[in-house]
Amino acid sequence: MLIYLVAGARPNFMKIAPIVRALQARADAPAFKIIHTGQHYDREMNDVFFEELGIPQPDVFMAAGGGSHAQQTAKIMIGFEELCQGERPDAVLVVGDVNSTLACSIVAKKLNIPVAHVEAGLRSFDMAMPEEINRLVTDSISDWFFVTEPSAVEHLRREGKKEDAIHYVGHVMVDNVLYQAEKLGSADASAFETSKWKAERKKGGNGAGERYGVVTLHRPSNVDDAATFARIAGALKEIAADLPLIFPVHPRTRANIEKFGIDLGPNITLAGPQAYMAFLNLWKDAAVVLTDSGGLQEETTALGVPCVTIRENTERPVTVDEGSNVLAGTDPAAILLEARKILRGEGKQGRRPHLWDGKAAERIVDVLTKEIRG
Repeated sequence: MLIYLVAGARPNFMKIAPIVRALQARADAPAFKIIHTGQHYDREMNDVFFEELGIPQPDVFMAAGGGSHAQQTAKIMIGFEELCQGERPDAVLVVGDVNSTLACSIVAKKLNIPVAHVEAGLRSFDMAMPEEINRLVTDSISDWFFVTEPSAVEHLRREGKKEDAIHYVGHVMVDNVLYQAEKLGSADASAFETSKWKAERKKGGNGAGERYGVVTLHRPSNVDDAATFARIAGALKEIAADLPLIFPVHPRTRANIEKFGIDLGPNITLAGPQAYMAFLNLWKDAAVVLTDSGGLQEETTALGVPCVTIRENTERPVTVDEGSNVLAGTDPAAILLEARKILRGEGKQGRRPHLWDGKAAERIVDVLTKEIRG
């Protein structure tokens, strides 16, 4: 029996890594192949990257590349169809909400290959988000739904999914961050690009450090509109007057900073995109994380790091209802208010949600092994 594990971009590999490790650990689990669609080609995805994740290199690299949503989705579908017809898997597992998730789900279903969706049921109800379209379509044709939080269970029920197909298992992204945080404890972090900056925040010899914050922004609604980006930047500048900020900058975001002439002031340090472990080493000790990333909302909740989400909505409400995340929107006054509450020690006291215990992948493999082997 054979499962294809599909990943198209760096965050997808963070999500399949715990599943790979769980499959490898179980003697009666089906065989698997890691399929890299090549939706995003990342030069940093070298041997070290996969060694950090504790997984082998992908078995197949499809090299789909970029292009518009339609072009990219079409290229992935054509390549994945050829692959499935050449060696028919018994199931296809997709994660998250990228174009590869959508494309490979459609191909598998039309070939009558069962589809498992990890992170199923998440909804922002914002149809302007391409990811929301990908989630809705993927869930409309999947056979097994692996769910991270209670809201997703309710969404799938309302959409008419069969109860025995919905599996509330916890979160593989949390599995991964807990695994990596443990590895980081025994790693030499001095080689990380931002370690020197982080060390400069330290005071004295007791390891206590000056507080700092971490920023990430990449969503088109925030960084592709000059006026919106300028307003957010203004709030970040005010926060940085009291708290040094470091901003690992997404390439499109950096291009827009230059294009729009965005002024971030002298107290925000711009850095390049970070490798996973280097970035974890940076944000895990931050006084606050300011972000529009869905994954980072969850990871900060997993480690109890205060997070201010600069978006009007979130498809991950458990991070707000139970975790360390607050949804501030994009109004500068609201962003400032939430950040300053945290810095005064008046922020919310979150907790790690139910089943976010590092064992989600084991639960997924339990279900898949039973379903596929019958």
